[in-house]
Amino acid sequence: MTKRLLAALALGAAIASTALLPPPAAAQTYKPEYKVSTVLGAPFPWGVSAQRWADLVKERSQGRINLKVYPGAQLVGGDQTKEFTAMRQGVIDMAVGSTINWSPQVAELNLFALPFLMPDHAAIDAITGGEAGKKLFDVVGAKDVVPLAWGENGFRELSNSKRDVRTPADLKGLKIRVVGSPLFNETFTALGANPTQMSWADAQPALSTGAVDGQENPLAVYVAAKLNTVGQKHLTLWGYVADPLIFAVSKPVWDTFSAEDQKLLRETALEAGAYSKQLARTGITETDPATLKAIEALGVTVIRLTPAEQKAFQDATKAVYDKWKARIGAPLVDAAEKAVAARK
Repeated sequence: MTKRLLAALALGAAIASTALLPPPAAAQTYKPEYKVSTVLGAPFPWGVSAQRWADLVKERSQGRINLKVYPGAQLVGGDQTKEFTAMRQGVIDMAVGSTINWSPQVAELNLFALPFLMPDHAAIDAITGGEAGKKLFDVVGAKDVVPLAWGENGFRELSNSKRDVRTPADLKGLKIRVVGSPLFNETFTALGANPTQMSWADAQPALSTGAVDGQENPLAVYVAAKLNTVGQKHLTLWGYVADPLIFAVSKPVWDTFSAEDQKLLRETALEAGAYSKQLARTGITETDPATLKAIEALGVTVIRLTPAEQKAFQDATKAVYDKWKARIGAPLVDAAEKAVAARK
């Protein structure tokens, strides 16, 4: 009797101790759905690449991990500048976010909005793939958001409904919709325009009614949103800033994944990020003659600035660049400038 009792107690203790152990990775319980925030959905390249991430994760996890893309910044009531804060709090699980929209909370991300820092795609790659890019991921990672991969939305071009813009003087008095970053306000103010901050959800109606005269966005956005139909008949290719994207996961959410699934999320984000760059650079771009010809066929005047004309805009915004270099952090900007100068 005693032996049986001891055996039963031993078995019970073994079961209890086993129950206290964490479950193996394959048996971990995850949410039925993880919400991924984006500002733009399909057919915009931004949304397409976010969906590619979701599809890759579902496929590679054999359906264990399901990401659902919520475009239009709908998880934060349409205010895209609140996306990063919502991620820190775990309200949003994941995001494919613009460095512009996150810059109010991460000042260092204003690096990419410094006017005329990046003259071409090689310059973007030199920054994101070098010391400056690593520093930026370290900064983001210290704020309870785990950055996984760089993506891209494209160079931002200028359009308006009033007149051709070839010089800073041509911008004088134009009401230009800009995103919620003080740097954009100061850049357009320096050029003589009247910048107006508003979300993308509010921008198209404002352009349609004439509440604002113009906007700045990648060509893919201009075409997909059919901005020519809301009076944007004057398009200037000036490539004054680029718009990198970051594929990221909220830290509280990230910590719930096994090491194997963290690796899966990172690897698929890298693939989707590379895909977004491909879309931004080989799809509807300022270097594609067919794209520009198609835009001109819509009755749009496309202005291609000469190097001298572009330099006039650069000179007009130099004071803003210098002011924000100090605010962003001179060592970080220096690292970016060196990377651009040494690019191949």
